[in-house]
Amino acid sequence: MDLGTITEVVRRPPERPGAQWRDGDAWLAGGTWLFSVPQPELRRLVDLTALGWDPLVPSEAGLEIGATCTIRDLYELALQGDWQAAPLLRTSCEAFLASFKVWNSATVGGNICMSLPAGPMITMTVALEATYTLWAADGSERTVAAADFVTGDHRNVLAPGEILRRIDIPAAALRKRHTHRRFALTRLGRSTLFMVATQTPASADLALTITAGTTRPIRLTFEEMPDAEALRGRIDALPDDVWFDDPNGTPEHRLHLARHFAEEIRVEFAGVRA
Repeated sequence: MDLGTITEVVRRPPERPGAQWRDGDAWLAGGTWLFSVPQPELRRLVDLTALGWDPLVPSEAGLEIGATCTIRDLYELALQGDWQAAPLLRTSCEAFLASFKVWNSATVGGNICMSLPAGPMITMTVALEATYTLWAADGSERTVAAADFVTGDHRNVLAPGEILRRIDIPAAALRKRHTHRRFALTRLGRSTLFMVATQTPASADLALTITAGTTRPIRLTFEEMPDAEALRGRIDALPDDVWFDDPNGTPEHRLHLARHFAEEIRVEFAGVRA
């Protein structure tokens, strides 16, 4: 879609572009959402892809993902060693409601900053205990836990002019056992519910991340594997208004899915035959 109100595109911003931020600006990365709907309040686009941030940097500490890393680059990353949860990166890419052409443009950071309930990069980074590095317009930076970044449907903690610079996934989280459940009305459709569970090696703990069916990511943790009643009780105790309501599912349906999938995962991790 043409954005008829745009009067300028900044193709070569400074390394710290926040200082140039003004009302009517938008950061441009993949632009897959930006160009999909009218943006009458915008006057200028600032192209972050020109800054040349490294897309993916694996190290002993974990995995650093540049905010402008494309979904295609993330999907094609080959990780070896003891990072048992590494397949979740591909699984999350496959949860996109998008064609391969969109994968070539859409960015990890863009999906996170859109902060939609079904954003699979949000699911992935919350489940893998990531942190986000944010650059403020005044040149300062702060670190925010992925689980605390999204506050509601299309809402997050970013201040005006603030940029998501990178995502850091710790190696300890990547070493965890994991499993997932996802429901959509069609095979390639938007997720009605996307649930990821992780467990520390040689432990009986459980971390359960619920997204797509909720207005913000929900992360439930247990030091020991709960029984069925305790697990259901934690899910039922979530506020009623946390369950998302749209044509892909009612809050009641999504709550039912969360209960069902959580019990499946509990049985799977506990090694009990259903």
